[in-house]
Amino acid sequence: MEIFNLEGHPHVELCDLLKFQGWCDSGGAAKEVIAEGQVKVNGQVETRKRCKIVDGQKVSYKGMNVTVKA
Repeated sequence: MEIFNLEGHPHVELCDLLKFQGWCDSGGAAKEVIAEGQVKVNGQVETRKRCKIVDGQKVSYKGMNVTVKA
């Protein structure tokens, strides 16, 4: 599983995380797959595009996984 470092920030928005991870080409594409229910946070489908992802949360999309660390 990959690690995403918050680098001192309190959170990262879900749509931005997908873009930063390279899982989506743009923020618009990230928002679309989130709205379609293709993204999970801590094992639960998350459809809020700007959901704040914080330290310790796990995000998965199409078999890819990342854990967010502070």
